Amino acid sequence: MDNQMLLLFADAIQRRMLISVTFLTKSGQERIRRCAPLDLAPSERAKIKFYKYHMWDLDSQPKPHLLSLSPEQIIQIEITIQPFIPEQIVTWTRKNSWTIVRDWGNLS
Repeated sequence: MDNQMLLLFADAIQRRMLISVTFLTKSGQERIRRCAPLDLAPSERAKIKFYKYHMWDLDSQPKPHLLSLSPEQIIQIEITIQPFIPEQIVTWTRKNSWTIVRDWGNLS
């Protein structure tokens, strides 16, 4: 796992800033998405628990949704100048605490 990418991702979480993520789809196509970073954790639904970058994909159609990418899929992460409000994205109840510590008020 790329430590620089992890540090950028964690910094964006702490600062509540959107990221631009360039990644490869499972079919090998390169995509760029504007996302709100959520956490780096094993996928709860996966049988084999590999860590994935979880983010809210604001550019997906027809509506935003959760995007979970393995570190190998990610080409680049850039922090944008756009902030996000966690309460407008995280509308579900957290069963477990976040892997990456943050100060998101009631959502921490």
